[in-house]
Amino acid sequence: MSKNIELKKGVVADIKQKFEKAQTAVLVDYRGLNVAEVTELRNQLRKAGVEYAVLKNTMINLAVKDMNLDDMKPHLEGPTAVAFGYEDAVAPAKILSEFAKKNKNVTIKCGVCDGAYIDEKGVQALANTPSREVLIAKIMGSMMSSVSKFVYALEAIRKKQAGEA
Repeated sequence: MSKNIELKKGVVADIKQKFEKAQTAVLVDYRGLNVAEVTELRNQLRKAGVEYAVLKNTMINLAVKDMNLDDMKPHLEGPTAVAFGYEDAVAPAKILSEFAKKNKNVTIKCGVCDGAYIDEKGVQALANTPSREVLIAKIMGSMMSSVSKFVYALEAIRKKQAGEA
């Protein structure tokens, strides 16, 4: 009996560590997926560096008990899989959201982002956020735009002064 309890404590500690380590975790109901669909989903997530695990609701509940994620409890019914994003915070939400659009058997339940609970709408909003690379490109583009406008203004001033002299 005690071996079983010790094993479960280890599983709970492992799940808690995953939630704490992950930038984002998205919980989904995968009921109705066949093996080929699950394999396709796992491959997409793996390519993005996202860990996907089917976990017991009671173990998730025990793991997040001390993390102020009480809003998650109503979603811990039925089959639950969790996608943990360690490197890219947007990847789990984006991939699962796209997969759910194509396959009606996948339902996004809720998520955790930077240790805070987010509901299904929050996960969808996160999925619509551009990737890190796109955001960096936009920032660099806007910075370059400002610099180039400044250079053109200086050049116009130089030409004006050269024309008057």
